[in-house]
Amino acid sequence: MSACPCGSKQNYDACCGLYIEGGEKPETAEQLMRSRYTAYTRENIDYIAATHYPSSKDDFDIPQALEWAKNSDWQGLEIVETVDGGKSDQTGVVEFKVDFTLNGESNKLHERSDFKKKNGIWYYVDGKQPTQQYRREAPKVGRNDPCSCGSGKKFKKCCGVAA
Repeated sequence: MSACPCGSKQNYDACCGLYIEGGEKPETAEQLMRSRYTAYTRENIDYIAATHYPSSKDDFDIPQALEWAKNSDWQGLEIVETVDGGKSDQTGVVEFKVDFTLNGESNKLHERSDFKKKNGIWYYVDGKQPTQQYRREAPKVGRNDPCSCGSGKKFKKCCGVAA
């Protein structure tokens, strides 16, 4: 009995193994996300391909996915947020982070994935890296504001002079 790689703290056979090996279908988008991660750790690319939404299967590169799975040391999955994707929903979004090592380098995949249910079965549709907002540490200095260097001049006449 081994712990499931998805981080659920359950036994593999009672968790993602039910879907990957046992033929049961995930009831939620998050369960599908977790089982897809686990399938990558086990190099089960057939399961990954089978859980792609039919219209997006053509975009999936099986040899590349298998190479990535085989050459990666999978170190963990973190579910950041789940929006909808429950048993009674038809769509859902799961944001997650995956830590892995590839060619000796530590990597992190951060993705916000869309899931859709068809005929009662959840599928992965697409994923995008979330955009991060930039926050200033200090308020923006306007052209006519006093210069932040302390000279007493207006910013436009001091540090804001165009080069």
